[in-house]
Amino acid sequence: MRARRSGWASSGVLAFSIAVVGALAVRGASAADALVPAQAFFANDQVANVELSPSGRRVALIAANKSGRRVLAVMDVDAQKPPVVVADAPAVDIGAFWWLNEDRLVYTVVNLQEGGTEQSVGGLYTVKPDGSEPRTAYFSGRRRMLFVPDNEGDSIIVARDQYDGVRDLVAVHPERLTLPANQQRALVPPGYPSHTMQWTFDRNGDARAVQTSFEGVSEVFWREPGKDTWLSLGKWPELETPWRPHFVDAAGHLYVIVTPPASTSYLARFDFATKQPEPNPVVSTPGFDFAGSLVFDDDGARLLGVRVDTDAETTVWLDPARKKLQEIADARFPGRINRTDCRRCDKGGTMLVYSYSDQDPGTYSLYRPDTSTWTTIGRRRPAIDPRQMATLDLHRIKARDGLDLPVWVTTPRGKPEARAAVVLVHGGPWARGFHWRWDGEAQFLASRGYVVIEPEYRGGTGFGQRHFTSGFRQWGLTMQDDVADAVRWAVDKGLVDGKRVCIAGGSYGGYATLMGAIRYPELYRCGAAWVAVTDPLLMFEDLWVSDIGQDSKQFSMTTMIGDPKSDAAMLRAASPVERAAEIKAPILMAFGIQDRRVPIDHGKRMRAAMRAAGQEPEYILYDGEGHGWFKVENRVDFWTHVEKFLDKNLH
Repeated sequence: MRARRSGWASSGVLAFSIAVVGALAVRGASAADALVPAQAFFANDQVANVELSPSGRRVALIAANKSGRRVLAVMDVDAQKPPVVVADAPAVDIGAFWWLNEDRLVYTVVNLQEGGTEQSVGGLYTVKPDGSEPRTAYFSGRRRMLFVPDNEGDSIIVARDQYDGVRDLVAVHPERLTLPANQQRALVPPGYPSHTMQWTFDRNGDARAVQTSFEGVSEVFWREPGKDTWLSLGKWPELETPWRPHFVDAAGHLYVIVTPPASTSYLARFDFATKQPEPNPVVSTPGFDFAGSLVFDDDGARLLGVRVDTDAETTVWLDPARKKLQEIADARFPGRINRTDCRRCDKGGTMLVYSYSDQDPGTYSLYRPDTSTWTTIGRRRPAIDPRQMATLDLHRIKARDGLDLPVWVTTPRGKPEARAAVVLVHGGPWARGFHWRWDGEAQFLASRGYVVIEPEYRGGTGFGQRHFTSGFRQWGLTMQDDVADAVRWAVDKGLVDGKRVCIAGGSYGGYATLMGAIRYPELYRCGAAWVAVTDPLLMFEDLWVSDIGQDSKQFSMTTMIGDPKSDAAMLRAASPVERAAEIKAPILMAFGIQDRRVPIDHGKRMRAAMRAAGQEPEYILYDGEGHGWFKVENRVDFWTHVEKFLDKNLH
């Protein structure tokens, strides 16, 4: 790996790629009726991860060069010149970067031209903003970035993960690394709790709160600055944890995310006198679990605003000056989400604006408040013309048992007549699936004329604890009913043609695809499943290739999915492998040969079961890939297969 001031005309190549991004959409508009190539939806971003330096005088970003490799570039805000490449290599890509201080950046490397099992390269590197003084901080995959202290100093905090004899993560140990001298030492004095998995630091990188996890039990500890003792603040079954640490402000106050059993989570300050969160929320987002952060001034002392993610991201500014700057950004980019970040804006600094929408992956721009001037840095995906993209809306419907069921609908451009549809089921399942922003998979399907229905079924997160726990032990049951209810709602509303619906998804979404074809054969003409769980019982087996930890198998999974012994009959009834003979619709399946989350045995057994039932699936394997497609050519290849599969079965 090398870092340099310039070289191979790198700054010229990058300048060209940024200069043309505004023109590409205009040229593409003349061919509005032409199909956008799959490559445009599934290629890597051309510009990404744009970040201001602490002073706001510089901006760093990741961009693609002529060969498609991701490089690290820096531009001076006042110079009005294109970014200069400061770190690149012909065989790897920049993975992520951080401003250590005004005069040094830290970054990681990956290999995005390999599959999922080979992309991780490891190591941590540093370089100055002009490309000089490149250093290797460490060259080992056993460390990863954990925290960058916000003190404009010369140190970072890295994590040393501890595994047991069967490769299960049992603890995370932080270490402070001083750069560029690369002096490494333990972060805190000995004695912090064993089985610590989550760390919370203050702005200076001092460890203040930890959360442990062991044998299904979680405990939170607190440490006063400068002391060696850790005070227990609470201990609970892991799935019943009522609150968890979120951050520590400059004054040393602990903020926690509170999870009530019957409503959505919220942010509150912790009261050490009662050892409980304060009763009044600092921030709540009714209808959505709290997900966001408080925005402070550059010194971390004054609260400026609150950034949250409900259906879409928004920022509520408390500071009049920042509110005014937000209004300037919103006026320039109306009808969009405009995320603004400022450095020294009260002293003639710089505001970075990332502007995006459901139809536009986004554009990065700079604004100088002192001169009222704008500079466009670049677009994330210049090959995407927003005028050709579909619209995304969130609907709130009721499941058949009355549970609130959020449903996202992506609607292609054109006449609003009922269309063929794809029900896209998110993975997890214990995750939030979708947000109001551009999404390559949904937009690709919409570009081919399909309405895309994306239900936030029970068992997922982001919509309250009741929504989450209602999915416990419901694989193939009410979780599956929610997906069907979303389809029937869309049909009843006239949004889709009920006779031309295909179900699709990856991981748990792949499982739901197969179970959907089994339980609701009248709803689905076909199904596309990738890296799919095909037998819940197989997830509990001790496969050496599986990365599912024993702690999860013995505790959380038995509650959320079912006990492999006492609930064996229920899990067999919820197994696509066991019920493969009931599948009558055409099925496409794809798996990564090196998948450790859903090992290839899931695919082999399902294919064999369908063959035995006389139903041969379309079957695709990707060597070198794990749980999903990391290589661009594999993403394009897979979705091209899906396109042909849908065209064959829905028209």
